[in-house]
Amino acid sequence: MFLKKFAIAGAMAALMSTSALACEISARVSIVGNEFPAIQSVGAGAQACTGAEVKTNLTADHQKINLPGMQGNPAEYTSAIIANSSIVALMNEDVIRPLDDLVAKHGQGLKKNQLITIDGKIMAVAFMANAQHLVYRADVLEKIGVQPPKTYEDMLAAAKMIREQGIMENPVGGAYAAGWNLAEEFVNMYLGMGGSHFKPGSAEPNINTEAGIKTLEMMKALSDYMNPDFLTHDSNATNAEFRAGNVALMNMWGSRAATLVSADGVAQEVVDGFAIDGPMTVGGGSIPASTLWWDGWTVAKNISDEEAEATFIAMMNGISPAMMANEEIRTQAVWLIDGYQPTDAAKGVFAAAGMNTIPYPMLPYMGLMHTALGNELVDFMKGDESAEQALKDAEAAYIAAAKEKGFL
Repeated sequence: MFLKKFAIAGAMAALMSTSALACEISARVSIVGNEFPAIQSVGAGAQACTGAEVKTNLTADHQKINLPGMQGNPAEYTSAIIANSSIVALMNEDVIRPLDDLVAKHGQGLKKNQLITIDGKIMAVAFMANAQHLVYRADVLEKIGVQPPKTYEDMLAAAKMIREQGIMENPVGGAYAAGWNLAEEFVNMYLGMGGSHFKPGSAEPNINTEAGIKTLEMMKALSDYMNPDFLTHDSNATNAEFRAGNVALMNMWGSRAATLVSADGVAQEVVDGFAIDGPMTVGGGSIPASTLWWDGWTVAKNISDEEAEATFIAMMNGISPAMMANEEIRTQAVWLIDGYQPTDAAKGVFAAAGMNTIPYPMLPYMGLMHTALGNELVDFMKGDESAEQALKDAEAAYIAAAKEKGFL
């Protein structure tokens, strides 16, 4: 909560002191998106517009509500802040509109790498890059005499030493919450193992493989060094464990790492020991066990043209280059906004890009696979079934959903 309030206060302070406030709209704007600080700043920038009401609903449950909230006519939300995974569901259901005309009229300041073009049409405007990478306590690793891990095998070895030396009982953190987060960790690890989620050139699943089994075995081994309640820990809970001094090694989003130790009450030793490195590899592979992401915003299809234009103008204000004059905002993300100068906090995301990390697959059926993984891997992680059975169940759940949607 502190971070959320701080981000909004910082964003508004920046916007009040710049020309970004010069934004006038004539129709309602309603935004749904995730809740981390960078997106809070974008929402605050949009809310600086005057002339009509701008509402934001920024919540960890955004992926559960953005599609239903855009399917009505008129849509409840005029914009959804999304990433390269979550835009697919909105496009599959035809609830967002092409932005080419609005970009031509109001988006002259946008860079080419911000224009997310699918089938020749601009469907979203990206404002930041993201990836998961190593976050660690340099002071703890110094105590045990090891370098920051470059592989997940190194991480396990370091975790064992930390526990055995009585420094921390559960030194590994991970966003392994059942559902989306757990599936994302599988996606990352499986790519690092050299796996491909689908058979070449098709929507046929391809996870019940040797690489899939090795992926689950590594995830289970890591979980042995996590808080016993790891299946309830999303990014917020994992970060809280790090801030409390309970975690020394974790795979965390660059967008979260930037503000990880800026919350009130974090012990000085945690602040001083905080460090960032690139993503790790696994299983002897050279491809990082991570995925590259972008975050951006869309405009709803089932709204009036006046509301669409107001939404575009407000969201452009939310990613104004004037925001980069505020140091607090500038360090919240690896921004794709004009005027952004990389900060130390961007090290992990830039390292991920430099290591040829694979982008999260923007396939129309990837969301169905992600959902199946999040639901079906829980029993294995709890020790209630084998890796082979969990993967078989995930493939079966995916196949049923893909047939229903016409992909198979």
